[in-house]
Amino acid sequence: MAATKDKFFDAAKIPPRDRAAITDDTAKAIIAAEAKARAKKTEKLRELRLQAEAANPAPAPAPKKAKAAARKRKTVAG
Repeated sequence: MAATKDKFFDAAKIPPRDRAAITDDTAKAIIAAEAKARAKKTEKLRELRLQAEAANPAPAPAPKKAKAAARKRKTVAG
């Protein structure tokens, strides 16, 4: 048997609607896979952040200085 182009290439044309459906399905599959990977990565990073926060608790915020508030009251009142 001789190798011919008919043996390697499909002679039947695919309708545009079918080609569009194939492209749409492929795109949706890629998007879903990326969303799944992103969610997995986000969950992993969240767990690591929570572990880091548990190991090193954040220091208490410094109390606000009363001087700035007192100066404001003086300028407004007088």
